[in-house]
Amino acid sequence: MCDEVRLAEKAGKKSGRPAATIFSKVIERSLPADIIYEDDKCLAFRDISPQAPVHFLVIPKMLIPRISEAKDDDAELLGHLLVVAKKVAKQEALTEGYRVVINDGKHGAQSVYHLHLHVLGGRQMTWPPG
Repeated sequence: MCDEVRLAEKAGKKSGRPAATIFSKVIERSLPADIIYEDDKCLAFRDISPQAPVHFLVIPKMLIPRISEAKDDDAELLGHLLVVAKKVAKQEALTEGYRVVINDGKHGAQSVYHLHLHVLGGRQMTWPPG
C-alpha cells in the first residue's frame, strides 16, 4: 500500500472538521511553501512530494474539507479553482497537456481534508490512473 493511501486511511478515521490543516497553515504563512500563484480566493503552490516533473496544488482559501461536501453556493469558487489551474499550467509551460485530480475521502486517497486540486504534467500520463 502506498504512503498516500495509508495517510488517507489515517485522515479518514478522524471525526469532525479539522480546525487547521497543513493547507490552512500554508494560507496563513505559518508553514512555508513554494507559492506560485495567489489571489483573494485561492493559492497555488508546488507539491512537496511531486509525482510528475510539474506538480502543483490549487487550494481555496475558504475551507471546504472535501469536494463531496461542497455546496451549490460554492460553484463560482470551484470554477475559479479550475481557471486558476489552467492559468498556472500555462505559466508552468504545460503546453502538451496535464492532468487535474481531486481526491475525495478515504477511498479516493484524500490525505488532507482541505479541498485541493493536483495539477500534474511535464510527462505522458498513463491510463487508467489507479
